[in-house]
Amino acid sequence: MTFDTKQLLADSLAAIAACEFSAALEDQRITLLGKKGKVTEALKTLGSVGPEERKTLGAALNEIKKDITAAIDAKKADLTRNELNARLAHEKMDVTLPARDIPRGRIHPVTKVTEEITEIFARMGFSVAEGPDIEDDTHNFTALNIPESHPARQMHDTFYLHGNGDGKTLLRTHTSPVQIRTMSAGRPPFRVIAPGSTYRCDSDITHTPMFHQVEGFVIDKGIHMGHLKGCISEFLKTFFELDDVPVRFRPSFFPFTEPSAEVDIGCKRSHEAIEIGAPSLSSSPQAGGTEEGWLEVMGCGMVHPNVLKNCNLDPEEWQGFAFGVGIERLAMLKYGIPDLRTFFENDVRWLEYYGFMP
Repeated sequence: MTFDTKQLLADSLAAIAACEFSAALEDQRITLLGKKGKVTEALKTLGSVGPEERKTLGAALNEIKKDITAAIDAKKADLTRNELNARLAHEKMDVTLPARDIPRGRIHPVTKVTEEITEIFARMGFSVAEGPDIEDDTHNFTALNIPESHPARQMHDTFYLHGNGDGKTLLRTHTSPVQIRTMSAGRPPFRVIAPGSTYRCDSDITHTPMFHQVEGFVIDKGIHMGHLKGCISEFLKTFFELDDVPVRFRPSFFPFTEPSAEVDIGCKRSHEAIEIGAPSLSSSPQAGGTEEGWLEVMGCGMVHPNVLKNCNLDPEEWQGFAFGVGIERLAMLKYGIPDLRTFFENDVRWLEYYGFMP
């Protein structure tokens, strides 16, 4: 079987040159070089011819294939350039139009308030420390002077993890274990805050099984209750962005501090909202159903000597104070969020309303 290789090449180049669009060129490529294309079919016949003819015809067909491929590539480049120029000539864009409104994510109130707290204490010279969410009984209870009989150790308050068989592994109930880990790993002085997640078996309008807390503590020589009161008062005033916030330290009890206190702030209560920073404090209702009074926001106290001893620190040489505050609680008060449970419901509408632009 013989082929007119010159005619095959001429016809192929003419067909390629006649293509006016990229799609037509692709169809022509398949017609010539595809699995059943003209050149491919011609190459398949080489096995049926003699050795000398096979050598000559094979070389000619391979040269044709190379020329066709080069012609297709060159034509494709021309068509692509022409099609782009045509689009540029007909498609126009008004660059003076305002940009489309691109949806943006929002910062969760817990993240926002954590950043605010961290920034305030950073200006006071506090550093940030972190610890594991899964803790052991020693760091979470024993080293903090919490006795075996304390209710916080019971199953109805604490999430115990029994996978390791000892019943002593748990989800931390506060961020105070970070205090123990920090003091055990270094030497005073310390000025540290420890924000993070905490877990307790509790769930209602003001409690959730998982919430966020900031533990803060200072360990140094000569530390007394006056330092604690000054630190807390300055923090609350700065956080609520008020020139003056009435603050009351009410005696309380915590196993890890002595003396201990609950911190109350002055406020006005009405049916709609709570306003921080009442000018005068009385329990009698005011006009419009408003009542002035106190609102508990955090706990604090001087670090118990036993806690210092458990961290190999001499309480005769070192003293300190500690405090703990719920991040959600502060967020609710500052930004008027009425229900704690909504923090964890993953409702995008809620986050769009209460979230913060980055």
